[in-house]
Amino acid sequence: MTIRSLVPLPVRRHFRDLSAGYSTLRLIAGMWEDQGFTPSGDPNDETSERRGFWREFEDNVDWTDPTHVNRVLRVYETLIDAMPPEALASSRKFMERQGFDVDLEGRISPKSDSALSAAATMPRALTALRDPEMILDSFERINRALPSDPAQAIGSAKELVEATAKTVLEELGISFDGKTAKLPQLIDRAQRELGLHPQTIAPGPDGSQAVKRILGGLSGIALGLGELRNEGWGTGHAARRTGLRPRHGYLAVGAAHTWCQVILDTLADPAAPWRAQAGATAR
Repeated sequence: MTIRSLVPLPVRRHFRDLSAGYSTLRLIAGMWEDQGFTPSGDPNDETSERRGFWREFEDNVDWTDPTHVNRVLRVYETLIDAMPPEALASSRKFMERQGFDVDLEGRISPKSDSALSAAATMPRALTALRDPEMILDSFERINRALPSDPAQAIGSAKELVEATAKTVLEELGISFDGKTAKLPQLIDRAQRELGLHPQTIAPGPDGSQAVKRILGGLSGIALGLGELRNEGWGTGHAARRTGLRPRHGYLAVGAAHTWCQVILDTLADPAAPWRAQAGATAR
């Protein structure tokens, strides 16, 4: 599975259509090139010359990359500037339905529950995974829960850590019983396999005392999330407890993000010490 597109196909088609009505080939080139994009030069099935030229620039967009997509939104904004008020009003309603806000100045921003907003919090190392589905699902549940449902956010943060640990072990070909494996064991095994356990001996900064202290705290973060949920704060029981606030949800989610970021970045790093150690073991 690959990371899903951050701009729905209907939105892409919408602006492709607008380019045919409110722009020229010269202006289309300027809009895209100003944002660092170049045309692919590949043929496509668009019947309009302007739509076809627009499509060539789309060919070179990574629709899963928030950085690319934010630059595309700036292209869209430039096109919006050329539209008459009545057309802009129609586009604003359309974009609202697709998860984007367009303000009175024509600036486009993703809604808080959109795929693009969620992607901004996701580690880019997800793109290197063969099957990131469990992790993506956890991120989406977190995005829906914050800030109105801190109990759900805490529960989803714990699930994110668990999903990340399981995914890493699967990527490394490490067998485990997904039904009986407990979170502390999954966390410990994932960090040991990646050389991120505080007891691991590794070359360079990964083996320094400072990094080991941080890694000890990293383990504590992940384990604390499991304990917080098991105490009832991240389950339906938390709704009946007093004192649970959005800040507690943000605390749990921020902690989960930190742990997952380090784990996934280390998994994807071609120079990480765990790779050399794994190669030596294989020999």
